[in-house]
This record gives sequence, C-alpha cells and structure tokens, in this order.
Amino acid sequence: MSAPGRVNLIGEHTDYNDGLVLPMAIERQVELRVRRRSDRQVVLRTAREAGEITLDLTTTLQPQAGHWSNYVAGVVAGFQKLGWEIPGFELDVDATLPAGGGLSSSAALEVATATAIETLCGRELPREKKALLCQKAEHQFAGVPCGIMDQFAVTFAEPDHALLLDCQSRAMRHVPLSREVAVLVINSGVKHRLADGEYARRRITCQNAARILGVKSLRQVSLKQWHGMKARLEFPEHERARHVITEHERTLRFVEALERSDWEAAGDLMYGSHESLRDDYEVSCLELDLLVEISRGMDGVYGCRMTGGGFGGCVVALIEPGKTDAIMAEFRTNYLGTTRIDPAMFVTRAVGGPHVEIDPA
Repeated sequence: MSAPGRVNLIGEHTDYNDGLVLPMAIERQVELRVRRRSDRQVVLRTAREAGEITLDLTTTLQPQAGHWSNYVAGVVAGFQKLGWEIPGFELDVDATLPAGGGLSSSAALEVATATAIETLCGRELPREKKALLCQKAEHQFAGVPCGIMDQFAVTFAEPDHALLLDCQSRAMRHVPLSREVAVLVINSGVKHRLADGEYARRRITCQNAARILGVKSLRQVSLKQWHGMKARLEFPEHERARHVITEHERTLRFVEALERSDWEAAGDLMYGSHESLRDDYEVSCLELDLLVEISRGMDGVYGCRMTGGGFGGCVVALIEPGKTDAIMAEFRTNYLGTTRIDPAMFVTRAVGGPHVEIDPA
C-alpha cells in the first residue's frame, strides 16, 4: 500500500483562500504494510521510531498532542463516523518522503491509510469524499487547518500530469507536463512544524482581510479590483492579501506558459511567486532564499521557488533535463559551502495516486 507525496509547482497558500493550485505527485512516497487482526485493535509502527502505538476501535479515538499517529487515528475516526465497521489491523509505516519537508508526507500517510481501510473493508469511498475525510482528519487530529490541495493532489494524481485544482469549486483538470523540462526538488535540510501556529496565523489574517474587504474569501477579489480596494487594509492583512491575489494570477499565467512550452516565462513566474512568499507572506527563511538565489542565472534552470507551507522544507525548480547532473552539483557545492548542510535533492516525474498490492499469502 502506498501513496505519493506532492510538490506544488505554483499556487502557494492559496488553497485555504479558495484559489487555484498546481501540484503534482512525485516519485517519493509513504509505504504501508497492513495485516488484518482478529481483534478490534489497530497497532501502529514506524521505521523512524522505536515502539508501537495501539488504538482501541471499541472506544472514541482522541488525538495525542504532537504525535505522528494522529494522522492515522484521524482517518480511522473519520471512517467510523461514516458508520464503517473497521476490523483491527497492524500498520507498519515507512517512507521515502522527508517529514516536514513541505512535500505532503502527512497527506500521503492519510490517503494511504484511507486506501488501506477501503481495502480491508472491501468497499470504496468516492475519491472526493475520501480526500475531504483526510483533510478533516488533519484539522481535527493534527491541529493543522490545511486547505484541500494536499489530499486532492495525492488522491487524484495522474502520471505525467500536474493537477490544476480550483479550491473554491473543486473543479480540476490535469495539465500535461512535457518531457522537455524536468522538475528538481531540493530539501533545505531545515524542518518546519505547521502546527506551531504560523500557518494558522496566516489563515486567520487572510480571513480578516476578506472580512474587511466585504468578500467571503480573497479568491473573490480580482487583480483589477485589488488596486481599488487595497487602501482599506493595513499590515499584515494588506501584504497577505496581496500575495494571495497576485498568486492566483501567477498560477493562471503559469499554466498558460506550460501549455505553450514557454519555459522561461514559467520560470519567471516561479521567481515572482517566491518573492511574494518571502516579502508579502513572510513564510520563507534564509536557507530557502539562498537556494533560490543560487539558482538565478544558473545554466539550465528556468525558475525556482519555495514549495509547501514554508519556514523550511524544499524548493522546486524547473530545469533542462540534459543538464541535471551539472545543476545538482552546482546547487550542492554552493549551498553546502554556505550552510554546511548537504542538501538532499532529486529529479522527479509526475506519478499516479495511491497504489495497492495484495500479498496472496
């Protein structure tokens, strides 16, 4: 049982503002080994920690402060609320995704767990309901008020395509990704924890900005309207809203650039996105900024930006496939020389969603 992580090409911190996002599933994943039990216990283990956690399916499940098992428990609780009779099972978790890297390891674990429960119960939820159940689990058990992007990106992923998702209507279409460009993900080596409060503060500030502007969400403010409304806002609402509204426009233009194979234009939009996240949304950090600066002017790099919630994690770059080795070497040399951190990095294609393999034994 596995589910991929995702990298967001553009459209950052817009999902909970009802905006557009453009994620793709990546060749890094969460892997589960699941075995049915004869009792009503769920036993959880992970390769990254010693010991095990037991959930009692005969009781009302409750979150444990700051523990990775919340992502599993929240999904189990969600299915129980739907009236599913879930058998006991053992679940061993391993991953090629870095936790806290901004690549949706939590959503991958949630969706993989939901897929495991579907398999154990011999039935399936509609995919949209499944993604929303996983999002709700993250809200209620992990304490992260995330939007719908991560769970939808993992659930609806298709090979060689990014997912253009309208987080207001939930309309989506798959955007082909040309083999003329490659996607490079570089981990800064700095971890973040969104539950620490900064993510929630950004969301509240955006809600305040929308209220002051008299709209349900910032998605309802066009770039043209923004110029006539922005004087109503002060810091930080003004800056946060400016990022969200301009990022929506950048996402539309980025998709258009991909569709006409204009890699330079797409790259410029990625740099613009990063600058907005750094200056207006204030979710970048020195290490992410350094990686983006290293990329500027580098032969074979079209664009680069931070991806994910921020405060550490990864950057994503659009590059020429034939220059991958040289580009990775230059990133490593310059970043290691400044930070003493050897950055993990990988080139990835877009992959499909959850995958199930059943052992006949």
